[in-house]
Amino acid sequence: MGTGTSRHSGEGGSSHGGEEGGGQLYVSLKMENYKLKGELFPHVYGSVPLVGSWDTSRALPMERESASMWELSFVVPPNHETLDFKFLLKPKDSSSPCVVEEGPNRLLTGGALQGETRSAFFRLDNDEVLEYRVLIKADRVSPFDLAASWRAYQENLEPSTVRGIPDVSMNSAPPSGENTSYTTLELDLEHYAVPPPATSVNSTLVYAANNTETPRSLRGGVFSNTDSSGSAARFTGSVDRPTTIKEMEVNIPDPSKVYSGSGLVESKSVGPFSPLPKDGHRGIYVDRGVGSPRMVRSTSASTFNTDLKHDNETKNSMPAAAGAVAAAAVADQMLGPKEDMHLAIVLVGLPARGKTFTAAKLTRYLRWLGHDTKHFNVGKYRRLKHGVNQTADFFRGDNPEGMEARNEVAALAMEDMIAWMQEGGQVGIFDATNSTRERRNMLMKMAEGKCKIIFLETLCNDERIIDRNIRLKVQQSPDYAEETDFEAGIQDFKNRLANYEKMYEPVEEGSYIKMIDMISGNGGQIQVNGISGYLPGRIVFFLVNTHLTPRPILLTRHGESRDNVRGRIGGDSVISDKGELYAKKLANFIEKRLKSERAASIWTSTLQRTIITATPIVGFPKIQWRALDEINAGVCDGMTYEEIKKNMPEEYLSRKKDKLRYRYPRGESYLDVIQRLEPVIIELERQRAPVVVISHQAVLRALYAYFADRPLQEIPHIEVPLHTIIEIQMGVAGVQEKRYKLMD
Repeated sequence: MGTGTSRHSGEGGSSHGGEEGGGQLYVSLKMENYKLKGELFPHVYGSVPLVGSWDTSRALPMERESASMWELSFVVPPNHETLDFKFLLKPKDSSSPCVVEEGPNRLLTGGALQGETRSAFFRLDNDEVLEYRVLIKADRVSPFDLAASWRAYQENLEPSTVRGIPDVSMNSAPPSGENTSYTTLELDLEHYAVPPPATSVNSTLVYAANNTETPRSLRGGVFSNTDSSGSAARFTGSVDRPTTIKEMEVNIPDPSKVYSGSGLVESKSVGPFSPLPKDGHRGIYVDRGVGSPRMVRSTSASTFNTDLKHDNETKNSMPAAAGAVAAAAVADQMLGPKEDMHLAIVLVGLPARGKTFTAAKLTRYLRWLGHDTKHFNVGKYRRLKHGVNQTADFFRGDNPEGMEARNEVAALAMEDMIAWMQEGGQVGIFDATNSTRERRNMLMKMAEGKCKIIFLETLCNDERIIDRNIRLKVQQSPDYAEETDFEAGIQDFKNRLANYEKMYEPVEEGSYIKMIDMISGNGGQIQVNGISGYLPGRIVFFLVNTHLTPRPILLTRHGESRDNVRGRIGGDSVISDKGELYAKKLANFIEKRLKSERAASIWTSTLQRTIITATPIVGFPKIQWRALDEINAGVCDGMTYEEIKKNMPEEYLSRKKDKLRYRYPRGESYLDVIQRLEPVIIELERQRAPVVVISHQAVLRALYAYFADRPLQEIPHIEVPLHTIIEIQMGVAGVQEKRYKLMD
């Protein structure tokens, strides 16, 4: 038996090379036995393509696929397509003898099993015979699928060494005796800096109001994100989303067929729903991502609004989203008044209170969730219509010409926002001081029957923060671009502020949210009145957790994994030698970059390649988030894209057609990933110390898209390379980006 060898493909004038049939042989060996015996574990040994000899000590272990099934898969090299082998059982105690299957060697030639298919019989010392059912499958696969050698696959079977690590851990110092020679690696951070992509977050300061909507009258009746000179707006602010009528089809039943005076109504397409109460508080659908949508029912349900339109306008207002976002949109369209389908967040507050910054963050958040949202800044309208050289006298309450001019541009911005909503827009952010009841009443009258208004008032009593905001305003605002004397600009802005203070009237009417001293991030309070519904509730929750404390967020993928080497998606493999080197370099980078930030934390997924990458980092708490796990590839987990293309061509084409919405069978889509990442985004906004996120490509694409305000359609195509750190700087000036490439 020990003389069995593998025959070269060229012998006998026949060729079984890897190119025959278009690829190399991929062999899967399986053994099944429902009556396992003690501590005996199935192995395979044989000729060269396996281990190179018939030495039982070098037999290859089979991986447990289920309670009764063991499996081993490998690639047959092109010059050894005749393979002879046998199964054996190895005891857990290495000193005990192995049990080799009875009968002749098994012979596989060119993917075809020679002889009859038979079970594997093992005779134990007590003459007891164990029988295993054997399944052998061979298929030809493109060499691109199998870029890694059999050795790489064997190494991939190494058991995880990190499963004992708790979800939250701290390693304050390197283990004693650990080899720390990597501390001599290059530590000059700028040495690793690389230019970010052209569509990245701003790397320079940009006045946020410049990136908001431009008046239609200046763009030929079309909304645009270009400034008055026609140049493209930079990132941190608004980026136009194209109208997407067919992005999401939702089956909304005919209300006339499902209405029944009171109680719950059953719809085959969306499940049970509650009729609309007369007071306007309605039940909403909430899809938690598992099973059918559930409903939060209003206790006062009594009537149902039948004013629904089943046309393109209705479909156009649906968000490109999944889960709770889509479910809530269905509920809002079915059960709400027509004006409730569109939401206007109207900012209120004195200058230098962070209104524009808050509006920009809220716009970015709602867009990322899938809601079609635009930011309308009245100051930009004023500058484009009346120029930038207006002194503080223009803003006096006793200046009738100034008051008329400012009301005129406010009405123009409101008309543009309402017109955009009637074309399918969902949420408009109306950014202005709106400091008097007269102005707010004008806006409410314009919005009557067209959209629902919620006032968002920002109040700040911290003179230090106000002074800082004033200085930033004078530095960045186009109103002072031609002012050469900085101190004179500050004094003029303070005079403007004093004029507003004289006529300021706090919000007491309608639905409103008041943010009182929230901007500092040191407490404060938030007051709400007349707020109900899914989306307004999400907005309140987001605002409660936002602040202006500057801090960096570092995003990086795990070090190269063995599945990366093999071109396989998903899985839970360990990292390669190259990945281990990156983990050491990353630890040194973090130590130097965050040496004065001891309150920082390290976030990883629950998959071992991220946990191992974080292991060399010391002195910071490490937190595992299941929400940071890679996109679930479902039944495609562990496959290469070439394997999917060959074995599941319809799935491959569906994914290629729409990567954003494509959901792997029994897996996830990018929209699903965004849905489960919302708690991560909220926590990142809430954090006041730096955070290092070590995660996976799809997850980091979604997180990066939030900070960069990238359209949903671009998320699956965002470049997030291995061994690169993306530093997002969050603060009063908006969001800025810097990239470091530690190694190729």
